[in-house]
Amino acid sequence: MALDVDLLGKLTETSGAPGHERRVRDVVRSHLPDDVDAVRTDAMGNLVATVEGSDNPDFEVLVPAHMDEIGFIVKHVHDDGFVQVDALGGWDPRILRAERATVHADDGDLPGVIGSPPPHTDENPYTRDKDEVRDVFIDLGLPADEVEDAVQVGDTVTLSQRFEPVGDLVTGKALDNRVSVYELLAVAERVEPDVTVHYVATTQEEVGLRGAEAVGVDLDADLVLNLDTTVANDIPQFVYEEDYVTELGEGAGVKFKDGVVIPNPKVVDHLVDVAEQAGVDHQREVLGAGGTDTGPLQRNHGATPVGAVSTPTRYLHTPVEAVHTDDVEAVVDLTTAFLESIDGTEDFTL
Repeated sequence: MALDVDLLGKLTETSGAPGHERRVRDVVRSHLPDDVDAVRTDAMGNLVATVEGSDNPDFEVLVPAHMDEIGFIVKHVHDDGFVQVDALGGWDPRILRAERATVHADDGDLPGVIGSPPPHTDENPYTRDKDEVRDVFIDLGLPADEVEDAVQVGDTVTLSQRFEPVGDLVTGKALDNRVSVYELLAVAERVEPDVTVHYVATTQEEVGLRGAEAVGVDLDADLVLNLDTTVANDIPQFVYEEDYVTELGEGAGVKFKDGVVIPNPKVVDHLVDVAEQAGVDHQREVLGAGGTDTGPLQRNHGATPVGAVSTPTRYLHTPVEAVHTDDVEAVVDLTTAFLESIDGTEDFTL
């Protein structure tokens, strides 16, 4: 499988902060395969594309991947024209200085910068000892009255970063989780399922797994296989080897645990068996903190068997997230093989 750089780049560079995923949803909708039987959205913006099973349509599998990215929301426009924001998702404030940002106003996008005081003023008594998101101010380079006319409290903000291949990797903003949305679309193109499969691009994952929580009530799935990114701390920066979680280039991550879910052991075993039989490179993922849509989908419609396949990602929740192209291929291959192995007779009760 050759990586479709244009599509993945388009997905990452398209803006979609939590609760405001319309642009990304439009890209997903335009790239769904022709043989999808039904497409719908709900009041939270989740997009559900359904393919009816050829042999056992009553057995339903839910395959979600969240399409929102961490961003900001405007909380105040200062008299001097600087825009102050509140976080939408988990930011490390230390990485926000000297970044480019885009304010998504009603009349169009406005480019801006998050400035940083020069080192000449390190002794400034007004500089905080610790960076906080509340100290992020966006400079739009416009007169204050023009900013006041154009920007409103409640407008969303995303960071600006181009998508770019770097050696065997690709890097950019919002690979968490647009790379999984890309994989979702690739799998939908390849699989002709025996059972009914709902491919779902979910919303508001970065602010509390909210879109998936709603989908988990609306769709009574018999099985869930979630696609998301996971930590790859395989970098020589004060990280112990046991804290790598995953490593780039070593294959798809099969989740055994994260901060909100312990997947169904039978589903996990089946994923590992499928990976071994299909010759797909894979690695075992144990994530100490954080969670994905897998959690609410395990329990929101009663007890539901769940599994998760993860794309190892360096520099998560920064504008330079990076994934290995081989790992993207491995996630697509494993997810495809897993779905093709399901005929609806499986028993995942424990």
